[in-house]
Amino acid sequence: MLWFVRSAIVALFPRVERDGVVIPGAADCGLDEFLKRFKAETTTLVWLGTVLGAFVFHFTPLLTIFVPLPAFLLPKGLLDRHAAGITTTSIYLLRQAVFLVKLPGGLCWGADPQVRKLIALPPLGTDPGTWRAAG
Repeated sequence: MLWFVRSAIVALFPRVERDGVVIPGAADCGLDEFLKRFKAETTTLVWLGTVLGAFVFHFTPLLTIFVPLPAFLLPKGLLDRHAAGITTTSIYLLRQAVFLVKLPGGLCWGADPQVRKLIALPPLGTDPGTWRAAG
C-alpha cells in the first residue's frame, strides 16, 4: 500500500519550476522514509483513512476529467488536472477523503529544509522522539 499512497502524494505535491526557481515536490523530500515512519507511528484508523483517500484519488478521474483510467496510469498533464479537480470538487466527502492523503504529504513536504528555506521559514530541529512518552 505504500506505493499507492506515495503515488497519490507525489501527484498532489509535484515539483514545480517558477521564475527559474525549482520548488521541490514531495518525491524530493524523503517521502519513502517518511511514509514508512508515518505508517509505523500513526494509529491504524489514520493509516486506513490515508489508504482510503489514496483509493479515492486514484479511482476518481472519471468524475474529474472524464477519463476512465486510474490516476496512476494518467499522463502528467491529465494527472495534474485530476489532482486540481479532486481537491476542489463540490462533493465534500471525496474532497475530505483526499485531504487524508494530503495531510501526511504536507507534513513531509513542509518539514523539508529546502522547502522551508524557499518559504522563508527556519529549518526544524531534530525530532526528540518523546511524543509517545509524554503524558
